[in-house]
Amino acid sequence: MTITTESLKAGTAQLNPYTMALQQLDEVANHMHLDPNIHEYLKYPKREITVSIPVLLDNGSLKVFQGYRVHHSLARGPAKGGIRYHPNVSLDEVRALAMWMTWKCAVVGIPYGGAKGGVVCNPKELSLKELERITRRFTSELIVILGPEKDIPAPDVYTDSQIMAWIMDTYSMNKGYSVPGVVTGKPISIGGSEGRNEATARGCVYVIMEAFQKKGVDPSKAVAVVQGFGNAGSIAAQLLQKEGCTVTAVSDSKGGIHNPKGLDIEKVVEYKKKTGTVVGFPGADSISNEDLLELPCDVLVPAALENVITGKNAPRIKAKLIAEAANGPTTPEADKVFKDKGIMVLPDILANAGGVTVSYFEWVQDIQAFFWSEGEINSKLKQIMTRSFAQVYSIAEREKVPMRLAAYVLALGRVAEALTVRGIYP
Repeated sequence: MTITTESLKAGTAQLNPYTMALQQLDEVANHMHLDPNIHEYLKYPKREITVSIPVLLDNGSLKVFQGYRVHHSLARGPAKGGIRYHPNVSLDEVRALAMWMTWKCAVVGIPYGGAKGGVVCNPKELSLKELERITRRFTSELIVILGPEKDIPAPDVYTDSQIMAWIMDTYSMNKGYSVPGVVTGKPISIGGSEGRNEATARGCVYVIMEAFQKKGVDPSKAVAVVQGFGNAGSIAAQLLQKEGCTVTAVSDSKGGIHNPKGLDIEKVVEYKKKTGTVVGFPGADSISNEDLLELPCDVLVPAALENVITGKNAPRIKAKLIAEAANGPTTPEADKVFKDKGIMVLPDILANAGGVTVSYFEWVQDIQAFFWSEGEINSKLKQIMTRSFAQVYSIAEREKVPMRLAAYVLALGRVAEALTVRGIYP
C-alpha cells in the first residue's frame, strides 16, 4: 500500500500528526524540486516495531500495554529519538515524531537519523515499580534494534532520567557489561551529560534571542508566554526571565495562570513542586490553555503537545514570534495564517533541537569515556544553535519563504545528499 496524505485522512475528520508530517514533506519537496525517487523513499519509515508489554501490576493483576518504536531514516547515522509514555500515544504519532527527528538532526548537522518510541499508558496512574516493569520489558522487546551504533533512545513526554537509567541497565544486563551509550538523558552518575536537562529549553532560548536581534526586539522589554510547564516549558520560562523578558503567563495540563505585570517564575516552579500544578498560584488569574495562546506577547512558546495551534485559533494569536519548544504544535493551516500575518515561527526542528544536540554530546562523551564541563556543553550548544539559526534564516531571506520551510529545505537537502551518495541497496 502506498502511504499518501489522502489515505491517512480517510475515515477521520481530525488531522493526525503523520498526515501533518507528510503534508510538510510534500510542501518542501515541491518547493525544492526534490528528486521524486528521494521524495518517495522519505515517505516511508525504514522500520516499525509494535510490541505487547505484559506487566504484573502492584495489585497482582496482569495488564498488557502497547509499545512502539519507529526508525524513519538511518541515512546520516544511527537512529536517535525519545520514548514517551502517554495515554494518547499512537503509531501514527510515533511515525510523525520519527520523521521530524530525521529533519531535526539534519537541520543542526548532527550525524543521526530519526527515531521515536512510545508506550500507551498513563504514568500518573502507575507506581514507580510498575513504571520500572514496563520500561524493562519494553527494553527487552526492543533489544535487537537498540545499541550505541544502532538506536539511542532519550527522554520525552512523561519519561525522565530514571526511565533512561532502567533502559541502560536492562540493556547492559543482557550484554553482560555496562553500555552507557545506549541511551542519553541518563543521570550523570551513570554517564549522563552536564547540561542535558536544560538543553531543549536553552537551545530554544538561544534561537529566540537570535530572532529578537533580527526583529529588533529588546529582550528587557519583551513579553513572553509559555504554554506547557514541564521540563522544556518551565526551564524556558526561567531562562527567558534571566534574559530580561517579562513572562506574563504559563500553563500545564490542568490550566494556566496570568499576570500582565509578570510572574516570578522561580516561585511558580516551587509552587508546582509543592502542589503538582501551576493552577492557583497566588497573585495570578486563572486562564485556560486555549486563551493563554491568544494573549498579546512578543514571543509565544508552545511547549506541550502537538496540534495546539490550528487554523481555527491562529487568526486570534497576537504573538510577534512563535518558538516551538514542543514537537508539532502548529498545523499547516495555522502556518498559512501566520505567513499572511507576517508572524515568524521558529519551527520545532530548529527551536527544540537543543535536546538532541546535547544528547549527541552525551553519546560522544560516553563513547570516548571523556566528559566535558557544563560551560563547555553550553558553549558548544550555543555555537550549533546560532549557526543553525543563521543558516535557516539565510535560506528564508534568500527564497522569501517562512522559517519552517527554510529549515526543511536545509534538512531535506542534507538527507537527500546522504541518500544519493550512499545509493539504494542492493
